[in-house]
Amino acid sequence: MKVIYFDTETTGLNCKTCQIIELAMLTVIDGEITDTYDEFINIGCQLPPKITQITGITDKMLCDEGISERSVAEDLKNRLTPGTLMVAHNCQFDLSFVYFLLKRHFPEEADEIVGNVDWIDTLTVLKDRKDYPHKLIDAVENYAVEKVNFHRAIDDTKALYHVTLAMKKERNDLTEYKNIFGFNPKWGIGGYRFSFIKYQSQPYHNRGFLPYEDILPEKVNK
Repeated sequence: MKVIYFDTETTGLNCKTCQIIELAMLTVIDGEITDTYDEFINIGCQLPPKITQITGITDKMLCDEGISERSVAEDLKNRLTPGTLMVAHNCQFDLSFVYFLLKRHFPEEADEIVGNVDWIDTLTVLKDRKDYPHKLIDAVENYAVEKVNFHRAIDDTKALYHVTLAMKKERNDLTEYKNIFGFNPKWGIGGYRFSFIKYQSQPYHNRGFLPYEDILPEKVNK
């Protein structure tokens, strides 16, 4: 089985008008890491100062080290083969940006590419297991994973990989969350709404680890 843990850094929050500036993917096949991918994207325009402040990514880094968005789109297309499992923290955000990047370069194929793979959102899993807050840094602390340089895609991806392994060891029910994204009913669904994802209202709770019968996928199926 092929699993890709991935993360993006972007120029903002709007998946339709903003762009990915860094994409990282960690590919695991049958439990072995087979590929580490980390690329800057030269977007050809200046970054908002706030993004540089948050991520540490500069215009010079993108200019000197970045590759074209088309190249990244081709790399995604080659890796997102049917049946691949994609894992991200707040996957709705990253999936939305990946989709619109693919849509710009493969308009006829983008829907099929993202629709033929499976998606797991570790944020949704974390909400069923731990008290608020639920950012990746909180998951790292909850599962005693070695801290990394957060807000850089490759470091977040490596942390995500170890968090997911710890989640699986804690309770082996991650496959129950395939293509099911929880969302806070107060804010609604952010980004683009995908037909192959089941969106389920998931309010914050303060009960800690939920029993199996109360986890979000079971609620979806009731």
